[in-house]
Amino acid sequence: MTTGQLGTPARRRRKAPPSRHGRKRRKGLRLALGITLSLLVLAVAGGGWLYLRLTGNIETFGAEGLAKNRPDAASSEGENVLVIGSDARTGGNSALGGGDKGDIGRSDTAFLLHVYADHRHATAVSIPRDTLVTIPPCRLPDGTWTPERPDTMFNAAYSVGQTAKGNPACTQNTVEKLTGLRVDHTVVIDFKGFAALTDVVGGVDVCLPKDVYQGNLDPHRTTRGKKLFGKGEQSVSGQKALDYVRIRHGIGDGSDIGRIKRQQAFVSSLLKKVKDEGFTPTKLWPLAEAATESMTVDPGLGSADKLLSFAMSLKDIDLHNTRFVTIPWRYEGQRVAVVEPDADALWSALKKDQPLTGSAGSDGSKAGGKHGKSGAGAARASGKGISVAVYNGTNTDGLASRAAESLKKHDFTVTATADAASKDHTTTRIQYGPGQKSRAETLAALFPGAELSSVPDAGLRLVLGSSYRGEVPSKVTDSGRSAADNPCSDLSYG
Repeated sequence: MTTGQLGTPARRRRKAPPSRHGRKRRKGLRLALGITLSLLVLAVAGGGWLYLRLTGNIETFGAEGLAKNRPDAASSEGENVLVIGSDARTGGNSALGGGDKGDIGRSDTAFLLHVYADHRHATAVSIPRDTLVTIPPCRLPDGTWTPERPDTMFNAAYSVGQTAKGNPACTQNTVEKLTGLRVDHTVVIDFKGFAALTDVVGGVDVCLPKDVYQGNLDPHRTTRGKKLFGKGEQSVSGQKALDYVRIRHGIGDGSDIGRIKRQQAFVSSLLKKVKDEGFTPTKLWPLAEAATESMTVDPGLGSADKLLSFAMSLKDIDLHNTRFVTIPWRYEGQRVAVVEPDADALWSALKKDQPLTGSAGSDGSKAGGKHGKSGAGAARASGKGISVAVYNGTNTDGLASRAAESLKKHDFTVTATADAASKDHTTTRIQYGPGQKSRAETLAALFPGAELSSVPDAGLRLVLGSSYRGEVPSKVTDSGRSAADNPCSDLSYG
């Protein structure tokens, strides 16, 4: 046994008891840690609950209804999103003007949104519901497929199958056949969801050229009814917002084309309001909840994280760089026909991620993608002092003349238009002689993807290939609007 100095057993030394102050400090630290951990658990659990709630709201349509021979996903740059406004009769929509509950679902409006690869520019192309198109084979509820239907109104695609919820996959198939563009995502929003969105943002600014009455919304009324809107600028939400975008008669020419222009102005104002509010979780959650309660999307957007991630990817798009246009059209009786080759030129430009003339930002910014530099440069290319001969290397009649007209708009001097020696060119070629390289590069700004080659004893020659679709006509771009435009601009609405 070990003994101490006095020969007595050594006692185990005991630590001095902690002070009352120390005990309080440790107890407070444990409490703070506990509270922090509890808050973290609640935050995670709450966030998870919100995500589950949003995901539970989202309804998707089956991918089995999509066409088997879709455009190649790698053939287009940027991203294409089909947005469909549906007047579905289910889920409380009939009370907001969606028609009889027992009727089938129909598409009320539709536009194809092309988001450029730089995620700073966008172009939305409206497709009138009365447009005559070819509806490709579409899947019916029993699993069978319909035959192809040429010269059929565009909005009939959504009603294939005669169900109350409609057929978004058939509309997507129809848009892909019409445009040759791959639709990456499809979003359908009904009356109820539309009204809820306008409520969440606190109203949307609109403008009207005259007073509007109930009779303008319902032409079957024997009297004009009460006044719904006063002339001028105002904010609308909920039912009034729906009434505004649905008015067709008594404004402008009373056509669906006129209503499309008003809807484009409305969507522009809605986008501006959302941008002004800011892309923050606090602002996005109520928007997301309102939208998802009455939204149907493709499987690629079928969860809250996918949908919110997609929404956040759009936050840097500038309103001045967002352009609304309508598919090139003309009346064919009481229906709308697609005008070619103008529409073909529009789809070709979007496929190449090429900004439409006049759609580039005032800062001269370019849309992204490998064609972006040439596409944006096309709007600014000047051919003053440059002479060029144009040859058609395809079997498309009049292609050289179309190209010549575009060149003249950019101040090029066209010395000749003729057919090329061979008609099997797929790629457009620019051939230049000694000292002509810089001029050839200026010319190439108008022809994204063209191949340049030096040819002895030649001036400057443009040989068009089948990839050339022509410049988007100014009558298409000039009739459009920017999302930043004042809501009172262009009050004729057709």
